[in-house]
Amino acid sequence: MSKAESAELILKLYDLRREPVMRKARDWMFNFNPKTAEEYMATMMDPEVGAYVRMVVSYWDMAAAMVVEGAIDADLFNKTNGEHTIIYAKLEPILADLRAIWQRPEALSSLEKVVLDAPGGAEMVKQTQEWLKNIQEQMAAAQSS
Repeated sequence: MSKAESAELILKLYDLRREPVMRKARDWMFNFNPKTAEEYMATMMDPEVGAYVRMVVSYWDMAAAMVVEGAIDADLFNKTNGEHTIIYAKLEPILADLRAIWQRPEALSSLEKVVLDAPGGAEMVKQTQEWLKNIQEQMAAAQSS
């Protein structure tokens, strides 16, 4: 695949992210920080916001699968996106438990591969987790004052 073809697919993915329900789901997901697989599962099945979790997580795993399978250039994908790293960073601490619950050891493996195969991927996950923790602390402090 050429860089131009990759760019075209990335722009199509970007358009999907701008769809109103997806935008609302992405906004909601930014504040969702599950601590356990059970919390994730309960939220995923929630009639009000469960679709948001499923929509955002499956979107990023789908986009990552396109990278893994060679339809999109990995370097270009990682240079033009960052949200997939945030989603993975949120799920990484509970991913093994989710895979066990789902009985799918390959679940979210495309997302995991794209994030961890990026230059400095594992370090970026740790930095993102720290950044998310700091944001949560700042939001909690702002609410309590």
